[in-house]
This record gives sequence, C-alpha cells and structure tokens, in this order.
Amino acid sequence: MKEKNRVSLEKTVDENERELSIVIPVCDEEKNLTLLHSQLKSILETLGRSYEVIFVDDGSYDNSFSILEKLHHQDSNVKVIQFRKNFGKAAALSAGFTQARGKIIVTMDADLQDDPQEIPNFIQKLDEGYDLVSGWRSTRQDPFSKIFFSRLFNYLTAILTGLRIHDFNCGFKSYRKEVIKDLSLYGELHRYVPALTHWQGFKIGEIRVKHRPRAHGRSKYGVKRLFSGLTDLLTVMFLTKYMKKPLHLFGGIGFLFFLAGFIINVYLAILWFQGQGIGGRPLLLFGVLLMLVGFQIVSAGLIGEMIVNVRHKGEVGYIIKKILK
Repeated sequence: MKEKNRVSLEKTVDENERELSIVIPVCDEEKNLTLLHSQLKSILETLGRSYEVIFVDDGSYDNSFSILEKLHHQDSNVKVIQFRKNFGKAAALSAGFTQARGKIIVTMDADLQDDPQEIPNFIQKLDEGYDLVSGWRSTRQDPFSKIFFSRLFNYLTAILTGLRIHDFNCGFKSYRKEVIKDLSLYGELHRYVPALTHWQGFKIGEIRVKHRPRAHGRSKYGVKRLFSGLTDLLTVMFLTKYMKKPLHLFGGIGFLFFLAGFIINVYLAILWFQGQGIGGRPLLLFGVLLMLVGFQIVSAGLIGEMIVNVRHKGEVGYIIKKILK
C-alpha cells in the first residue's frame, strides 16, 4: 500500500511539471492577445515539449482580461493571473515566476514586438550551458527617443555592473528554473535581472532577436520610468557590488568628502595664520556641513535600499484578484 501511495505521489508531481513556461505581463493589450496566443501555439506545438502560457494581467483597463478568459477556456495550456490594480512589470513577472511549473521559463512582452519564432533559439542557447539568455534587439522598431535612452541605460549598466551584454532592457529572456527561484523583483529591477543573476554566479548568454514594430496599443515607456530606472541602477550597483562589503563604498565616499573638507580647512587655516578672520566666513560652514550632510544622505539612501531588498525576500509586491488555472 505504501508503495502504491509513493508511485501515485510521484505521478502527481510529474503531471504538475512542465518542460516550458511562457510568462507574459499584460497591460491594456486587448488587440494583441488573440494573435499572440495563436503565434505562440503554432510554434510551441512543434517543439515536442509540455508547456504552459501564463498571462499576468497587470491591472488592465481595457478588455484584456475578458479576452484572456476566453483563451483560457479554449486552451488548457493557458493560465491567467489577474491583479487588482497595476503593480508594474516587475511584480507581474514575479507573480508569473511563482506560478510557473516549467523547467525552463521564457518571458516576453504582449505587444507582439517579440517574435515567438525566437523561442527555439533561446532554448538552444540554454542547452549550450547558459543559465539565463537575454535577447538583443540589434535592430529596434521603436521611436528614436526610446532607443536613445535605452542604449544609454545599457551602456551605463554594462560598465557599472561588469556584465557585457547589449540589451538589459529586453523583456525577451529565457531562464533555468533555479535562476528565478530566489529572485526578488520590485520597482524597475526587472531591467537588471541579468546583472543580479550574474552577481549570484549564474552564466549569462545573449542572442540577437527579431524586433517587430508595434501594431496596436501604446508604449508604457515614459519619463517616470526613466528616473525610476536611474535610481534602480544605483540599487543594482549597491546590491551586486557592496551588499556584503558596504564599507568599501561608504569608506570611499567618506574619504572623498573628508579630503574636500580637509582642503577647505587647510585653505582657511592659511588665511587665519595670515591674520584674516575666518569665523564668520560661509566657506567654513560649507566645508563642514556639506561634507556631513551629503554623506549622511547618500549613506541613508543606500542602506535603505539594502533594507528594502532584504524585506522583499519574504514579501510580494502585488495583490492577486483571480487565478485561472
């Protein structure tokens, strides 16, 4: 009897697993979803692997969820997660990762700019020994302003994190399941998943992918995301390089502030020896107060980011309204 129960349990576990999970954040993409599902189905059925497609409705205001409900009823491989409101792409990916049962997870956008025909290429690259493969939109079909800021981000991120890939912002990626197991995403940190996982010791690869023009809907990229990305880049730097050795960062900043203050004070001391009064000079206050206040602000901000990251390890940054399994 015990042997039968054990076999039954193992069978249940195997049935719950998938070889491939596709995680797709959705926000007001009603005109793209049916065609995206059709394209995904046509390519995934040729792979000979068990799969699931997980759509995460991130607080859409249009009919996206209604369309996803229909797709779920038509296709048993489609799972839908609905948020109560918009929590952002990082939260949507995190929710999708939590529900994913695949040994390999592929993430892509719902705007049809990512071509599902690239999925076999991602899997092939993983089979070469990589843990995460990031897409590189070498020829982007986006407005110049979006391309310019994205390339600026990619250049800075590559330099500051030490990971030399071309397109950190590309949402088209593939992961082995162990990569996303302990991955904590919030804010705009989804942009920097390759850097975060590289820091954890995973092997990162990159492939060129086809990027298609947006046919329907509008881009969610704006000035707000630009500033969010900049601040989160500082967070990634701190978490990847100084999480376990913050004194290396704070000591360097402190030394620079101290050196600046020291030079100012030496200058004022020379004036004092020459008989000039320095007690009422603004430069004296500037040299002391700027050093102390500036250093405290930087330190408090980065330490705060470290605390937030630790807290997110055990919390979720979203509220689920409904799950269609």
